[in-house]
Amino acid sequence: MSALGQLLRPRSVAVIGASADASKMTGRPVGYLQRHGFPGEIWPVNPRAETIAGLPCFPEVAALPGAPDAAIVLLGPERAEAAVRDLAARGCAAAIVLASGYGEANAEGAARQEALKRAAGPMRLLGPNTIGLVNLTDGIMLSATGALEVGDLPAGAISVVSQSGGILGALLSRAADRGIGFAKLVSTGNEADLDSSDLIAELVEDEATRVIAVYMEGLRRPQAFRAAARRAAELGKPIVVYKVGRSESGARAATSHTGALAGADRVYDALFRQSGVIRAESFNDLLDIPAALAKGRRAAGNRVAILTSTGGAGTLLADNCGLAGIEVPPPDAETTQRLATLLDEDQATVGRNPVDVTLAGLRPDLFRGAITALLDSPLYDAVAVVIGSSALAAPDIVAGAIVECQARSDKPILAYVSPHAPHLVRLLNGKGIAAFATPESCPTVLRALRAPALPAVVGAPAVNPSALSGLPAGNLNEAESKALFARFGLPVTREVAAPDAAAAQAAAEAMGGEVVLKILSRAIAHKSELGGVRLGLSPAEIPAACADMLARVQAAGAPAPEGFLVQERLRGGVEMILGFHRDPQLGPVLLLGAGGVAAELWEDTALRLLPLTRADAEAMLEELKSARLLRGFRGAPPADVPALLDAIMAFAAMAGAAGERLVEAEINPLFVLPEGQGVRAVDGLVVLR
Repeated sequence: MSALGQLLRPRSVAVIGASADASKMTGRPVGYLQRHGFPGEIWPVNPRAETIAGLPCFPEVAALPGAPDAAIVLLGPERAEAAVRDLAARGCAAAIVLASGYGEANAEGAARQEALKRAAGPMRLLGPNTIGLVNLTDGIMLSATGALEVGDLPAGAISVVSQSGGILGALLSRAADRGIGFAKLVSTGNEADLDSSDLIAELVEDEATRVIAVYMEGLRRPQAFRAAARRAAELGKPIVVYKVGRSESGARAATSHTGALAGADRVYDALFRQSGVIRAESFNDLLDIPAALAKGRRAAGNRVAILTSTGGAGTLLADNCGLAGIEVPPPDAETTQRLATLLDEDQATVGRNPVDVTLAGLRPDLFRGAITALLDSPLYDAVAVVIGSSALAAPDIVAGAIVECQARSDKPILAYVSPHAPHLVRLLNGKGIAAFATPESCPTVLRALRAPALPAVVGAPAVNPSALSGLPAGNLNEAESKALFARFGLPVTREVAAPDAAAAQAAAEAMGGEVVLKILSRAIAHKSELGGVRLGLSPAEIPAACADMLARVQAAGAPAPEGFLVQERLRGGVEMILGFHRDPQLGPVLLLGAGGVAAELWEDTALRLLPLTRADAEAMLEELKSARLLRGFRGAPPADVPALLDAIMAFAAMAGAAGERLVEAEINPLFVLPEGQGVRAVDGLVVLR
């Protein structure tokens, strides 16, 4: 068994700093282990006690009868380091440090945390600043959380990884109140050693775990997380993540539009999409979605039948489904006829969705028959049953009918309990039916029940140091940037770099027709803001335009440009933005969106982390509202989408080959020309280290 396996399922536990006073926090762990039936050895360590809770107490770690599989350290920071060092020397596999005052506190605490990690040596460490772990499958409580005072803690199939100890306790108590069982719950705390990716990877292999719920504040190792998520998808074990810190107020200032558009939370969205992970949008979702997924049934599509015994609540649920994009179509002809015969109603009455069975709600035979008819219909992917106040008088009749119908179908049944009836929610969840107290929960869960696609296996791109040979550090000018794009097969506009106005005029004459004139400068990232871009100029207009641009640059106090860029003028394309940004937590990110001068105004963008597949590129395109323009909008010709996808992959290859030297890169606009005519990089920006 691995050290992490020994931590989750130890055969012996040392409790360092255990107290004989069960009312104290340091007295809880021994009591919890005993109360919940831990079958292994419990070794309290306290030099001032001979016995604790009827168990022999040891004066120090060195006096233990053997090397414990796991230890829980209940000492403050001033003594925890020595205890961890002693446990490592004794051969302990893994230790949990509950104390705070480490990396979360200040610089001194961060140094203390590093010392703690060094003291652990090869021993694995959970925490510090953690509430510990709870293994309900095997009755192992390595925690001091007061949530374990709850009387009935049912074991179940959901495991939880939380970077907050308080959240772990909140989920444990809320789930118990709703009849939802957990397998394992682990608080990773400061993650001095073991992090959330380690725990997810371990729990994915746990036989008792069907779903993993994650409360995430940040992510130390995104590639390890993606690997664990891939393994979870292979085993059919969904991961549901509630990520806090969604505010964009902390987004860093960036040179490119891409940096401004690729906010930190949106990058996490991209990570979850690529990893096949379900994102919980609210804290309630972190319990609702895993509870439904743990039942083991999935929805093949997006259509739900609503069966209600109270008209108003049925309408409320249907409205929430519609707002969430869940289809609520009326029954097909065969199902309508079947319901009409069963309920002795005319077809006009029962041929609607929601299907109202108000008077039949207390007749189990009719209730079962109506649910079965809707489950049998090929039109529906799931059934949502609204339970009204009439069920309060006979909850077992209603629950029994739903459970019986669910057993005969592989389609999921959800229950919305309309009155305030926690006992009904608890009863249904305990019988294997996903039950909720709010109408908003049902469509949220229905979306999650549609199995995400298996994430693709993508190898890390090979860094090629020669890819950026000859290029200086800092901002490249537009000509240098586009020359780099061209090295990787990205088509660029025909253009000539000119040192002065005379050379620019000569270039315009050679190019023929109207041209575009731009300032060429490494110091000016957004040229149009300084009047540094002019469209549709004839060769004769070039000298005056150059003089005007130089005057504007000087008036703005900007450095003198290196010269001018004379460029062919393109017409008839769809303007896109294609960018690269290095997120400080998650790493390299690629952005695609509606481009041009209004890129930040429209914010119609999609993100993915590198490396990415062509399927990722196609999915990004489908997320954009502006994708309609590419398909041909209001008589315009369809754009060259295959060429756009080629450009995305070439841009990603450039970013991968550049490695850490590439800070930011952007093509804005990237003109996508009509079908068969390809794409052109019209403007470009690259920032190198």
